[in-house]
Amino acid sequence: MNPRVKTVAAKQNYVLELVFSNGEVGTFDCAPYLNFGVFSELQDPTYFAQARVEGGTVVWPNEQDICPDTLYEASTKLTSK
Repeated sequence: MNPRVKTVAAKQNYVLELVFSNGEVGTFDCAPYLNFGVFSELQDPTYFAQARVEGGTVVWPNEQDICPDTLYEASTKLTSK
């Protein structure tokens, strides 16, 4: 099982800065997802900025979420364990 998200910060250009439960820090680019179904609402920067951690993953108020395994595996790691 991959590490889960402990903290999230929404950055410019639809990037999430993530701290994982194993101590790694990474960034995840949400831009490729913004034209797909429920994720299109994330195009609004004010709404995107409402990202928060719930249940080890990132969620938004209208129940959008991204699989925690995807967040870990596809993130660019800034620091390692």
